[in-house]
Amino acid sequence: MSASVLWFRRDLRLGDHPALDAAASAAAGDGVVPLFVLDETLLRASGAARTAWVLRSLHALDRDLREHGTRLVIRHGRPEEVVPAVVAETGAGSVHVSADFAPYGSARDERVRQALGALRGAGEPVPLVATGSPYAVAPGRIRTKSDKPFQVYGPFYRAWVAHGWRAPARTDASTVDWAISTHSRGVPSEPLPTEPSVGDTVLPEAGEAAALAAWAAFRERLPDYPEARERADVDGSSRLSPYLKIGSIHPRTLLADLGPDDDTFRRELAWREFYAAVLAAWPASARDYFRPELRGLPYVGGRLLEERLSAWQRGRTGYPLVDAGMRQLLAEGWMHNRVRMLVASFLVKDLHVEWQHGARHFLRHLIDGDLASNQHNWQWVAGCGTDAAPYFRIFNPVTQSRTFDPDGVYIRRWVTELRSLDARQVHEPWRLTDGPPDGYPAPIVDHAEQRADTLAAYEELRRQAR
Repeated sequence: MSASVLWFRRDLRLGDHPALDAAASAAAGDGVVPLFVLDETLLRASGAARTAWVLRSLHALDRDLREHGTRLVIRHGRPEEVVPAVVAETGAGSVHVSADFAPYGSARDERVRQALGALRGAGEPVPLVATGSPYAVAPGRIRTKSDKPFQVYGPFYRAWVAHGWRAPARTDASTVDWAISTHSRGVPSEPLPTEPSVGDTVLPEAGEAAALAAWAAFRERLPDYPEARERADVDGSSRLSPYLKIGSIHPRTLLADLGPDDDTFRRELAWREFYAAVLAAWPASARDYFRPELRGLPYVGGRLLEERLSAWQRGRTGYPLVDAGMRQLLAEGWMHNRVRMLVASFLVKDLHVEWQHGARHFLRHLIDGDLASNQHNWQWVAGCGTDAAPYFRIFNPVTQSRTFDPDGVYIRRWVTELRSLDARQVHEPWRLTDGPPDGYPAPIVDHAEQRADTLAAYEELRRQAR
């Protein structure tokens, strides 16, 4: 027997961790080296809040490991170079991971697998062993009766529930004590980078303990979730998405605690799994149109694109709920889900900015930014995704505001210029006798006009396709 390497990625926890159990079993008494590779390819695309969230989560994992007598080994560089180097240093006989199904992750893992295979020349190659994944049901496991990937959520959800999922892996302290070994304690580690300044952005507490505490607190509010989740002005969301993204908690852990009356939340977890399966089956949809026939829609470019995109990014469109959402994104690295749909619809269908621009901005700033969910939710809103008939869905920013923030509580929290306005005024401040309060812009476009233009463009594209 020889030591094994546990290469952490989107699984920054010690509990409910099948790859950890597999690494411990393979290593027996020789110990496991807990490794994280700081991959610049991934870090370059992240904004300050997103990077800070990763670093804080790594610090939390390291603290948890130190309670078991070791620490997290940090290395900078390309994984296909770093992982084999750590194997060579430690004499490890295997490398263990949670499977990654995203386009970059799959290609990266194949490069690492090939590098490990060549490590010992004619000798026994070191395997890259994937056990478990960030999902309750791994992408690709559920297929239609004709053995094809699902493209529609409803049938996927029914098949997903019928398939079921494993119970949480009950990894306990005795299992985690694999870390106390000369292998794990003696391996050189580089320091974590200095956390970038996030200004006034307030991030949640990071780590597995914080994730479990957040889940315990939300479970008390689960009965109210079906209605409360839609309201921007109440604390109705679980706020678990950043923890799920980084793997401080696994969806299996959540699903195991749900009862028959918790189907609304179960369905929200399934959306994450559906989009992961869609991306695994159609990896090009991470950047390109899932429905290529809609690629011909007209969008603005040049100076107008820059002006509209900048106003949207800064929360300066003149539509209060849109601006509140965009400012919340910059202030918390998170945004209420209902508001995410509104701001996406507004960018694409009111400002006529192509969806990829918004998707990139979200992925740069959202600490829960998941490639599959982000890109396909944007395409769903833009009308080019997995939805069968989306062209007529255009969110009215005033109607959404009055429905989901009726008293303007959410708006006044994030749009300080409007705090003096009452519930009647705050949704349409341009209708005030003297116009919007000082410092707040007039609407950047007229929603009714832009809606009509968007519908006309869709109809023209459909006419040309006939």
